[in-house]
Amino acid sequence: MTEIELVAVAVAAILGGAVNALAGGGTLITFPVLLAVGIPAVAANVTNTVALCPGYLGGALAQVKDLSGEERTLYVCGVTSALGGLAGGVLLLDTGEATFRALVPYLILLAAGLLAIEGPVHRWHERRIGQAGAQRVNNAWKVLPVFLASVYGGYFGGGLSVIVLAVLALVSNETLTRLNALKQVIALCVNVAAAILFLFSGKVIWSATVVMAVAALAGGAIGGLAADRVRPSVLRGIVVVFGVIVSIAYFVR
Repeated sequence: MTEIELVAVAVAAILGGAVNALAGGGTLITFPVLLAVGIPAVAANVTNTVALCPGYLGGALAQVKDLSGEERTLYVCGVTSALGGLAGGVLLLDTGEATFRALVPYLILLAAGLLAIEGPVHRWHERRIGQAGAQRVNNAWKVLPVFLASVYGGYFGGGLSVIVLAVLALVSNETLTRLNALKQVIALCVNVAAAILFLFSGKVIWSATVVMAVAALAGGAIGGLAADRVRPSVLRGIVVVFGVIVSIAYFVR
């Protein structure tokens, strides 16, 4: 990669890390930029997953305290999501370059759509648990939906947090605070499992990965500092519009 291309992916990773810290949806920024600098679609997706993986650790550690007393739930969802992430990663590596590139605009549009409904999902769950009360739901009900969401996360990952939140909201009566914390842990397990698989795939663009990993961590720190000054809903809307524009551009091409 040229110096200009590395600067481009670094800037994208800073923005993506900040967006992930504030509202989610950083993949809608970083993945298209990797494609724009000429990296093949599958390699771009693999590189994006590996590069952004460290950023999920910070989010999970920051919120895991909200899951105190839920060790069994953490174990069940952690193992299930790791297996799903591996399955999605295997599926990605088995997808031909031409096929995956043809899927790119649909995946980006799907991710943008998922990000757009995060707010309504939050409000719906709060209304539902207000009516249902706080009775516990057996963890067995979480296994299949978490696994399926994790397969998607290992395959692409854009909008994963919204899918996970939605499926957890369907099969759990936990508070939104606990669901958000569990969502962070699941996203971490999915991405770590897929990233470990990708490390041995031969498709990681290491120059971009190293630059992006450092830049994304810096962006996450910047996002944390700006949390009191930025409305997540507004930022999420901007990212959604950007994702839709990128998707349309790929459809036109």
